[in-house]
Amino acid sequence: MSIKTQRLLTKAKKLSKKGELKEAQEIFTSILKSHPTNLEAKNGLSLLKQDEDIKPKKSELEALLHLYNNGQYNKAISETDKLTLKYNKNSFLYNLRGACLSEIGDLDASIQSLEKAISLKPDYAEALFNIGVSHQKIGQSNKAFKAYQKAISSNHAYPSAHHNIGLIYLERNQLDDALKSLEWAIAYNPNYVEAQNSLGIVFKSLSQFENAYNQFKKAIELNGNYSQAFYNLGSVCEILNQNDEAIEAYKNAIALNPENFSAHRLLSQLKKYEQNDPHIKELLTLYSRENLSDSDKSVLGYAMSEVHKDLGNHKEYFNFLDEANSLRKKVLSYSFKDSKNFHSIIKKVFNSPQPEISKKLISPKKIRPIFIVGMPRSGTTLIEQILSSHRNVHGGGELLALRRIISPILDKQISENNYSFQEENFLSIREEYLNFLMELRSPENIITDKMPMNFRLIGFILKAMPESKIIHIKRDARATCWSNYKHFFGDGNGFSFNHEDLTNFYKLYCKTMDFWHSLFPGQIYDINYEKLTTDQKSETQKLLDYCDLAWDENCLDFHKNKRAVATYSKSQVREKMYQGSSEAWKKYESYIEPIISGLKGY
Repeated sequence: MSIKTQRLLTKAKKLSKKGELKEAQEIFTSILKSHPTNLEAKNGLSLLKQDEDIKPKKSELEALLHLYNNGQYNKAISETDKLTLKYNKNSFLYNLRGACLSEIGDLDASIQSLEKAISLKPDYAEALFNIGVSHQKIGQSNKAFKAYQKAISSNHAYPSAHHNIGLIYLERNQLDDALKSLEWAIAYNPNYVEAQNSLGIVFKSLSQFENAYNQFKKAIELNGNYSQAFYNLGSVCEILNQNDEAIEAYKNAIALNPENFSAHRLLSQLKKYEQNDPHIKELLTLYSRENLSDSDKSVLGYAMSEVHKDLGNHKEYFNFLDEANSLRKKVLSYSFKDSKNFHSIIKKVFNSPQPEISKKLISPKKIRPIFIVGMPRSGTTLIEQILSSHRNVHGGGELLALRRIISPILDKQISENNYSFQEENFLSIREEYLNFLMELRSPENIITDKMPMNFRLIGFILKAMPESKIIHIKRDARATCWSNYKHFFGDGNGFSFNHEDLTNFYKLYCKTMDFWHSLFPGQIYDINYEKLTTDQKSETQKLLDYCDLAWDENCLDFHKNKRAVATYSKSQVREKMYQGSSEAWKKYESYIEPIISGLKGY
């Protein structure tokens, strides 16, 4: 047999396995014309005929697809079940059945059906993608990721698979990988609006806010009825200090989807309400629904509290705020015991002997981080705005990377009941975190990370990155806790939604900072918020001296800094320094008595 014939036979067999029967048949037939006695070609044609015998009619398949495309999933499942009795080796039927089961939420059965499809046709890209979707729906992102990768290996031009891999990378904070996957999705399908929107989210996570803005605009150009893209556009416009455009974007998001509750909440923070504002009635109608989830009712409750704050109705303001906070705590299932346990673990770790990293093993990096820590709402955004106004400093914002890098290492050590870390653990934290900062592609090599909750991780920072600077901002306890209680937070800061939790957490924070100061004397710089507001120049000079930065007059004019600010304090830091903000709680003193009494002595 010639090499050419052997290659043709191999190609025909591969096509047959992929289900491309017509192409395989043509190759086998052409071989038999030249070599009528070739047994492999004869057997190949024979097997193809058997496959044809077990394949449903075209009309039957079209009827099933019609049901699926019109959302008649239960009927499609019923009809598919009938056909699989007759055609029990047809992978398409099991794939369609699995896709329908996924749509109705029967995910275990969906996976089982899709596994059958894949066993019949191992490189069935669509079935591999669909099983990935089902795994992702039940939170099995690792299995989903592997399934999507197999789908792409079978068919690289699969935009949806690239998109979903991008979302998993985003979830894992592997932002460069997410970027590449989403760019592949868009390269294969430039009109893939969901991928355009997701790419905007990645740009936002990379603090590339102008790119994010342009990306959400692209998504809206492709689909002017895409509520979520308008919502995302609004959130970036706020960061870029384009509040009028943000208001319009949120209004569009709501017009397209009145149940975009987060858009209602963010709109309520930007608007100034007056009596008879039509949005108030709209919010009340939504809030009064009986079928609202706790999460949705909480989000709308914050919006209603903003309404009554603007209208000066203190009692109603607190009624809505208290209920919203109570529901938020319930949704997050927060328990102060968890925070207390984490503090105990960290204390146990750093009361155990920990190695110093050998200077020989530290690879030189151009990046130098400055960590700004403290209680949330204590003034960390103000400090970052001052520092980022310096010509040599880039404001990184609230970065989630450090906790995500440390958590798996810490969890592993705890599971092994081993509280003494190895040198390689700290080196790993160092390399991953500094590489993450490099991904931000900042022109300045000094980068701030103003995640306040990093105060719990100071030991890891100083062990892994001894050259880093740590600024701890202290603010009046009542002002800080009141500011926490009145603000909506995302998935974190669960302590802020209950008076007792809040005051207990504040005390825990103080103990944690005392612990770090005793362990690392002289390595943490404390700055007082109230002192900064009354003696701006002197305190700014001391701050820059600690950071080894030359004086820069721009640091006094931080309010002129046009950088994007992504935190809750973005509006305040665009104004000149002002005094008295730490006295604002006194206006509501009678309503927050449990917070005031809980903080006696602090």
